[in-house]
Amino acid sequence: MMIPLLDLKAQYLSIKDEIDAAIQEVMASGQYILGENVEALEKEIAEYCGVKYGIGVANGTDALVLTLDAFGIGKGDEVIATPYTFFATAEAISRVGATPVFVDINPYTYNIDVTKLKEKITEKTKAIIPVHIFGQMADMDPIMEIAKLHNLVVIEDACQAIGAEYKGRKAGSIGHAACFSFFPTKNLGCYGDGGMVVTNNPELALRIKLLRTHGSQKKYHHQIIGYNSRLDELQAAFLRVKLRHLDEWNTLRREKAHYYDQLFSKSQIGTPFVAEWADSVFHLYLIRSTYREKIQVALNENGISTAVYYPVPLHLQPVYQILGYHEGDLPCAEEASRETLAIPLYPEISPAQQMKIAEIIKSVEIARD
Repeated sequence: MMIPLLDLKAQYLSIKDEIDAAIQEVMASGQYILGENVEALEKEIAEYCGVKYGIGVANGTDALVLTLDAFGIGKGDEVIATPYTFFATAEAISRVGATPVFVDINPYTYNIDVTKLKEKITEKTKAIIPVHIFGQMADMDPIMEIAKLHNLVVIEDACQAIGAEYKGRKAGSIGHAACFSFFPTKNLGCYGDGGMVVTNNPELALRIKLLRTHGSQKKYHHQIIGYNSRLDELQAAFLRVKLRHLDEWNTLRREKAHYYDQLFSKSQIGTPFVAEWADSVFHLYLIRSTYREKIQVALNENGISTAVYYPVPLHLQPVYQILGYHEGDLPCAEEASRETLAIPLYPEISPAQQMKIAEIIKSVEIARD
């Protein structure tokens, strides 16, 4: 019995008729870039998140880059971020010419440690990018308070957390702007690349719309230097179909995660910690163990896919050696990178599959003892 980390084929088959109809509709329309589906999706995502504006772009990385650019952040500026996330978060900061400043993570939630934010703020600091990692939002209230005190922009990196909540507020609704990725493996994923920026700021929304189309509002008339970062009409149509199912899928993810919690309750395996103010959408289910490699080998030998997120924290990446970080500087992120392992979790996974996975993991634990 092969068990993938994520079964995208099973998801497609569950909504096949809707997806196939969307394909036919778009192909017959003759409009494939920034059409009616993109405009409708922008409104639907904005409404879902509880904000006024959505701007579709080519991918989640572009969403971050264009948002930083639109806020005027660039050379000589510093942006605070977490070292325990996908490279794109820091890459976007560097791409606009700014410098990423890394703050260690909370060892339980894996999100940025808000108690260590203030010590990293300098006169060059212009923004904070809290990443809602693995489907759980960062502790946003203290982040927003610190940002207000120091006149900083807050950009939520919500690429892994659409539908997640913080004290009843949806991801994307608290910061000055938020960025989403619709990469296929995301909770709301298309069949290619896609991304979106959401905000309540009309000027920011307008500027990002300019940036995504070569700085042009009127064809062949360019007001600013921009990018080519447009969301495909076909991908928007897919996302509109999937958005109708998102809450149901996220509920199933929570149920499957809670079942894992029960299966591991009497073991020494670390399981995801969800803060009392958070409602996670469990983009990934991470276990934690000092003998991760043995667990991974045992699962792989039994046809069960796993993945390590992330084996090298950002402050230790070769490209950022110039920033002067060393091993041991951000110990919580470094320990998480050595010990965590993502195991299969998706709406279609069965209890029997989860039980098999847990039994193999616990058997490795018993053998070690």
